[in-house]
Amino acid sequence: MQESNRIEYKSELNDRFEKAVVSFLNYSGGGEILVGVDDNGCPIGLNDVDKVQLQIVDRIRNNIRPQTLGLFDVILTQIDSINVIRVIVSCGQQRPYYLRKKGMTEQGCFIRVGSSAQPMTEQMIEELIAKRQQITLQTTNAPRQNLTFKQLSIYYEEKNLDPTEQFINSLDLRQSNGEYNYIAYLLADENGVSVKVATYAGTDKVDLLETREYGNRCLITTTHRILDRLDSENRTFAKITAKNRLEKERVNSIALKEVVINAIVHNDYTKGVPLVEIYADRIVVTSCGGLVADLSEEDFFKCRSMPRNRELMRVFRDMELVEQIGSGMSRILKAYDRSIFELSPSFTVVTFPFEEAFIPQNGMVNGKIIGKINSVLDILKYNPKATIPDLMEATGKGQRTISRELKEYQKAGLLRREGSRKTGHWVVE
Repeated sequence: MQESNRIEYKSELNDRFEKAVVSFLNYSGGGEILVGVDDNGCPIGLNDVDKVQLQIVDRIRNNIRPQTLGLFDVILTQIDSINVIRVIVSCGQQRPYYLRKKGMTEQGCFIRVGSSAQPMTEQMIEELIAKRQQITLQTTNAPRQNLTFKQLSIYYEEKNLDPTEQFINSLDLRQSNGEYNYIAYLLADENGVSVKVATYAGTDKVDLLETREYGNRCLITTTHRILDRLDSENRTFAKITAKNRLEKERVNSIALKEVVINAIVHNDYTKGVPLVEIYADRIVVTSCGGLVADLSEEDFFKCRSMPRNRELMRVFRDMELVEQIGSGMSRILKAYDRSIFELSPSFTVVTFPFEEAFIPQNGMVNGKIIGKINSVLDILKYNPKATIPDLMEATGKGQRTISRELKEYQKAGLLRREGSRKTGHWVVE
């Protein structure tokens, strides 16, 4: 591949490296720098790649302003079995970015033009300053300042990352006046932010079965709890055929996880919180804010990233919930096409349709439509030999409730038993 508006090669870490990074930070969609590759795209390798990686991180953090944490990834990769370093740079929201020593001037601000980094004119700099997003979570005061971060510290300790007093400052959880910002509020042990997970009996919002709220605590903990809940809802069901046993997830679990994490990390918390809805035939994940300004749909579906909340992105990457910039979208689009996305200026909605075999057929019992995702009837349809303990584990219901439902289904003519209690099986009509 040749150098382009998205890719630059560097045979070594030279004094023009920061200039290239700045040009991608200011360029819509960002780009990549491959260090250890010559101008023709041929890998030549590097001496002491670990040292070079540390130097890259240090130089980007210290030599470029505004803060860039959460806007870049540094990855060791191989081309033709030769070690090279891949630096992925996202377009930032606080443009223009500039070289710290040169300031916000024509000598310090650059933008990608073709395959080179070109100085920005004074007019371009002024236009970007005028469009710069003024209200961010980083510059918004936390609703309260008596915050603690015990949960966050434990997460960092588990990852063998030192949660010293300095780590709060390194995460940009304070404003210049020393007060905690809204990012700190989201990551604190206690807060007033919660994400709803609603479950409906049918394919619309008429029959609400349950609403649970996950939150009021560190956003990392909230994320894990939501993922665990969806994992139980998306559990694999078995369909018994004459020849074999078929097992498949209702929706692709990898894509679902990536969408939920993206919804939490990139949500505009100044407008609302994410929402997860579970219907009889689909799972819908909604986040507030739509696409980030200046990020086009084309760039979005080409897996180019422009983090709305770079501080959250950095923490989630430290926790290994996010692998690298843009990688989550590529995994989603590997399992589904772009039709599952609905983009608007205010919301991003992602709909995961269930595999057809797992869409429950509605029946009528005592005048009520039965079609809950993990209903007893649905489970027995695809696992007719399931026992009452099996049904209890799958639905989370008690033995009396399961027994009552079985009797109601049989009385309504939707279910019958063939054979003995030990060797027989259920037949769903």
